[in-house]
Amino acid sequence: MPHGEVLPTPGGRVRETCPPRAVLFDRDGTLVHDVPYNGDPAKVAPVATARAALDRLRRAGIPTGVVSNQSGVARGLLTPEAVVAVNTRVEELIGPIGVWAWCPHGEADGCACRKPAPGLVLDAARWLGVDPAECAVVGDIAADLGAARAAGARGVLVPTHTTRREEVDAADLVAPDLLGALDLLGIPDR
Repeated sequence: MPHGEVLPTPGGRVRETCPPRAVLFDRDGTLVHDVPYNGDPAKVAPVATARAALDRLRRAGIPTGVVSNQSGVARGLLTPEAVVAVNTRVEELIGPIGVWAWCPHGEADGCACRKPAPGLVLDAARWLGVDPAECAVVGDIAADLGAARAAGARGVLVPTHTTRREEVDAADLVAPDLLGALDLLGIPDR
């Protein structure tokens, strides 16, 4: 790991003491409860620690972003406007996000942005003016961590009831919630 000192955590995982310069989050299942192909802002419900985690990052002066696959657009289940409306509602509930990067493509489209490809992470880092290697990506599935790895960023898995056991076992950093993810990344709680 290229940044800072590496320390073991009680669960045997690794914690870095040098915090990232930006933190990027998956949206569905990570910042908000997953509602498949959600285009309805009224159905947006943040996870319990989302607001506290984003507030902590704001206090620390660390920029944030969201990197999200939205294949419902390619499938005709969502419009781009519906995705933006849901993203706007997320910000109303948990506060401002520095950048939103989302992929409207389906799995078969072969784009460079759909996670686990690195495109969303690279774009978000560029928009924030941060080297991807100085970013962390927090998500709930292997595709999130794969995108982080492909972009040269650190990844933290925050498992949900849909996260597969093999995804947890393969992750370098695993946290019980978003605040735990920030702890693992060495982000101070001021």
